[in-house]
Amino acid sequence: MNICNDIAAVRQQVRAWRQQGLTIAFVPTMGNLHQGHITLVKQAQTLADKVIVSIFVNPMQFNNADDLANYPSTMEQDCDKLVQQGADCLFTPTPELMYPEGLENHTRVDVPGIADLLEGALRPGHYRGVSTVVTKLFNIVQPDIACFGDKDFQQTALIRKMTSDLALPIEIVGVPTVREPSGLAMSSRNGYLTTSERAIAPTLFAVMQHIAEQISAGNRNFTKVIEKATNTLNSSGFKTDSIDIVDADNLLAMTEKTQRVVILMAAFLGKARLIDNQTVDLHPASI
Repeated sequence: MNICNDIAAVRQQVRAWRQQGLTIAFVPTMGNLHQGHITLVKQAQTLADKVIVSIFVNPMQFNNADDLANYPSTMEQDCDKLVQQGADCLFTPTPELMYPEGLENHTRVDVPGIADLLEGALRPGHYRGVSTVVTKLFNIVQPDIACFGDKDFQQTALIRKMTSDLALPIEIVGVPTVREPSGLAMSSRNGYLTTSERAIAPTLFAVMQHIAEQISAGNRNFTKVIEKATNTLNSSGFKTDSIDIVDADNLLAMTEKTQRVVILMAAFLGKARLIDNQTVDLHPASI
């Protein structure tokens, strides 16, 4: 695996592959890799000839300085996992490389509307940081395909819109959430959980499934459904941050034209903020 820590080296590698007529898939990550990330790499390997992975903890998308400072770094183990999986190239930029004039003086990419809804409202500036760094990474790597985990449903939707709006010739592929046997969505932030909290954590998935079952059964009193789910989570040891049920295609409130909704969950458990989501197809007769 070729490890590149500067932009010129990545571009040189990409140029060599292009000259051979090879296609390139890209998997951007913030490191601390788990099976969910490896699944993204596996998917990318089925879609292109070569796979580039990036590891960069992007300071622009953190609105909590402590969260940034405490974000886990496991570069040596991450490299071993990527080598074992057969990734072709790893790009490991630093903040100084990505933002040479500092965050405040760097051009930013805004995706109107979607960046300010839901999770974006809870974490001001977060999605601006995501869209900015992904745009820059896309410009550096220039992939044919980029793979993102569906665990962050809104982020993938944001990237799709940004890519379309900017006419970037990149196919965005969403990869289903990888779960532990308990149902807990795999996340780097799961490492913050204590042993006792890990036993509680799968409740988030169970509550989400229960919401999905109610919607499938025709329950459209979302306010009451969310209230009950919030009470269940809070009584189990969580501190619910948000539960939203919205149109999965535009992240707005459901209308009579909505074909499917997405349940978006976010809750604190100890030091960890866990997120999850599930889409539910609606039957026209029950809308």
